[in-house]
Amino acid sequence: MQINESQENYLERILFLKKKKGYARSVDIANALGVTKPSVSYAMKQLRKGGYITMDDENFIHLTDEGEEIARVMVERHMTLANIFIQLGVDEDTAYEDACRIEHDISEQTFEALRKFACAHLPSTCEEK
Repeated sequence: MQINESQENYLERILFLKKKKGYARSVDIANALGVTKPSVSYAMKQLRKGGYITMDDENFIHLTDEGEEIARVMVERHMTLANIFIQLGVDEDTAYEDACRIEHDISEQTFEALRKFACAHLPSTCEEK
């Protein structure tokens, strides 16, 4: 299954919710993304089919290893790009919104080049891993 931008956003939001609250439910995702519960239900069905999430008997959503890897890549891209934009003088809200748009479309090669450039010229954008 080919994953799309919307599905990447859902996986990323599930990871954020699990880190923040310790769990993720459909209602939490709907509230966080500003979408309807039926939209979330449809997306969760697609993500389950793709093997990116599981749901337990209490309707808590869990990322599979593959789903978590995609979510972590999206979070890394989002945070790195937003930090670069902020260091360049973009206001925080705009930086995070733009990073959210760009993170899905930028190639791995271009992202790595931006990250390396930023680390060399904007050291505060780099985190130790």
